[in-house]
Amino acid sequence: MTNALILSQNCATVLAVANPFSGPDHGIAIWFHERLTPTFVTVLHAFTEFGSGELIGVVLFALVLFFAWKRSWLPLVTLIVAVPGGMLLNEWLKVLVHRHRPFVDGPFVDWSGYSFASGHTIAATLLYGQLLLFLLPLLKGRHLRLLCVLSAAFLVLLVGFSRIALGAHFLTDVLAAIIFGIVWLMLCVVLGKSMQRRTVALATSAVAAQDCTVEIDR
Repeated sequence: MTNALILSQNCATVLAVANPFSGPDHGIAIWFHERLTPTFVTVLHAFTEFGSGELIGVVLFALVLFFAWKRSWLPLVTLIVAVPGGMLLNEWLKVLVHRHRPFVDGPFVDWSGYSFASGHTIAATLLYGQLLLFLLPLLKGRHLRLLCVLSAAFLVLLVGFSRIALGAHFLTDVLAAIIFGIVWLMLCVVLGKSMQRRTVALATSAVAAQDCTVEIDR
């Protein structure tokens, strides 16, 4: 068991070191780090709150209550699997890759944990992306749909930018989080539609069986 853990840690270290974009990653991180000021940091912290665990938790709690009240079980399950599920997978990915943050010391730096992939960015991608998937079928106008898509994308990019500028993540941490979040949402959509078709098929079969029973009784 110990040997397996050592091997896993060695593999994770290899993944962290073998970053083909290490040069640009560090260059961008240093560029922002040298230009941080108290005012800039305050603004960035405001931006990063759109992907904070507190905000995500409040929105998720409200949505869970809403779907439970409406008895919309499929959207409820989809929401739980997509957002908290994706965030938990990202935590596992952080441990696997084992990449350290750009900066751990400094006047504006107070980070813990690993860097790849960005937790705030993937949380924003999953939450706002899933909200977008819920809203788009309900919207009629093309311009309104486009506005919602652009708003969701803007919030995700804003959170990602703030994480890079604050020195909490490298550029590739943020890009990987966005890509992983989109892929996970697409997978959840496919699984959700499969569950919906199965539910409809079971309901149809139950109705047909009930009709057959009624005919036999007659």
